[in-house]
Amino acid sequence: MNNVSKYSQLLTIPEFKNDIFTGEEACTRIGNGEIGGKASGLILLRDMLKEQLIHNKFPDVLIDIPRFTIITTHFFDVFMEENDLYEIAFSDESDERIAHHFQAATLPADLIGSLWTIVSKIHTPLAIRSSSLLEDTLQSPYAGIYETKMISNNQPDTESRFRKLIEAVKYVYSSTYFKKAKEYSVATSNNFKQEKMAVIIQEVVGLMHGNRFYPNISGVARSLNYYPFGRLEPEDGIVSLALGLGKTIVDGGLCWSYSPQYPDLSFPYGSIKDLLKNTQTDFWAINMSHLIKYDPVNETEYLVKLNIKDAEYDNVLTKIASTYDVQSDRICIGTFKNGPRIINFAPILQLDELPINGVIKEILPICSKYAGGPVEIEFSIIMDNFRDAKIRFSLLQVRRIANSRSNFKINKKDFNEKDVFVKSDVVLGNGVIDNIKEVVYVKRESFDFKYSTLIASHVGIFNKRLLKQGLPYLLIGPGRWGSTDPWLGIPVKWGQISGAKIIVESYYKDRYIDFSQGSHFFHNLSSLDIIYFYVKGDDKCYINWEWLEEQKVKNESEYIKHIHLDKPVKVIVSSKDKLGVVLK
Repeated sequence: MNNVSKYSQLLTIPEFKNDIFTGEEACTRIGNGEIGGKASGLILLRDMLKEQLIHNKFPDVLIDIPRFTIITTHFFDVFMEENDLYEIAFSDESDERIAHHFQAATLPADLIGSLWTIVSKIHTPLAIRSSSLLEDTLQSPYAGIYETKMISNNQPDTESRFRKLIEAVKYVYSSTYFKKAKEYSVATSNNFKQEKMAVIIQEVVGLMHGNRFYPNISGVARSLNYYPFGRLEPEDGIVSLALGLGKTIVDGGLCWSYSPQYPDLSFPYGSIKDLLKNTQTDFWAINMSHLIKYDPVNETEYLVKLNIKDAEYDNVLTKIASTYDVQSDRICIGTFKNGPRIINFAPILQLDELPINGVIKEILPICSKYAGGPVEIEFSIIMDNFRDAKIRFSLLQVRRIANSRSNFKINKKDFNEKDVFVKSDVVLGNGVIDNIKEVVYVKRESFDFKYSTLIASHVGIFNKRLLKQGLPYLLIGPGRWGSTDPWLGIPVKWGQISGAKIIVESYYKDRYIDFSQGSHFFHNLSSLDIIYFYVKGDDKCYINWEWLEEQKVKNESEYIKHIHLDKPVKVIVSSKDKLGVVLK
């Protein structure tokens, strides 16, 4: 990510020592192997904060990186070899079977001693995060491909906490060889057999509320906005905020997106009704009770999904919510009125009650300078409403993002409106593609969001078939592709659409679902130069369904149609012009 060599970077990280570790160390490493892409991003953030002294500009905000320890790839190599795991890892066995094999294996003795020391000194929640060699690279970022596991780490005895930490480390190791990782490697022409995994053990930022632990705000900020609207420009950047853990954002759930240059400018919802349908209604937290179903190969073993009413009970909505006043049919900033809550962060963004947007505006260009290009950062924020304490703004990750913009411009004289099959002013990508003859789309007549998980499996079957034939295709479907919330779109995994070269998100009846800005899914799309269209369904953005449904069907299922065209469509896209068309 920067010009420092891997070896010299390793030397800047203090070595973990069992006899002197206190749990207060900002950063340590276990082993002399490589630290992986995600850990390299954390080291970049560490160096940036040391040199830039950003906190001097915001005296009421503590800007930091949560304490972390890196397990280098050395121990991954030893673990794999000592337990003879490569055969099962390289096989076509299910994720669950691979994960159980890894759980039955034994970690290296030197590593076990260090893990015991960590849990004997730290009793607060921990995130065990992947940091592979390929993760967060610009060419193939592997964003969200590997697993992170959060654990409560609050059991009364050290032995129990130790056992849970060991299970989590093994789970992250096993995710190196899960199906989605292997399929992503094939799609990006990488060899998964050469991949190695480092692991980050990091403090989780949050506050206790009864038996749940979570931050007030999680966020993802990009210095480049791929989908600007109105007066916004790509260089204005984009931020997505959510209540609770950041899983809501990176999984493509409902969150609040805005430009840091225009924090009071809302996305163009059609009505208050649309806004109420698309506001965050649930959030993720760590379950701190001891009533946990034992499931070491489940990412969410220690997580719980809660309703927004639980957050109101915890008194955390004051600075982040507005209220719909039914009598006046308007939205009132704050929670002083009774009525449905809207998580739009208006007290912070419109009234500027807290300098959070100022911190984001300061950090983004600095990170871009250090990383050598546009970046995406992840962060968490806590603010204690019961104590006069500083706001804590914690940086969790930074990664380079691909700049899909170029000098390519669309000449509207090159096409006639009658030749347009798809048109949108919210697009991702640049250039011309003219070799696509296959179109796969979700049938409008049989679609319902309650079937979206089943539909995802159908899409995967068509994708696998077309991949085998070497046929790239155009994919069309309602809502958000890749959302983990099946009521927002088709919850496909990357491997289920890996052959698509153009992806279209369409409207569904009268339901407005805004496009995803913060998810790992879309980070991978942009990095791999896959063309993306968001179609609202108006005069400027539309799909010619009549023409599409007149074409001869090659294959179909209950929910999916695959058509083969006699001549390829022509796709022309310019992010700079905010215009994309697919010509018949």
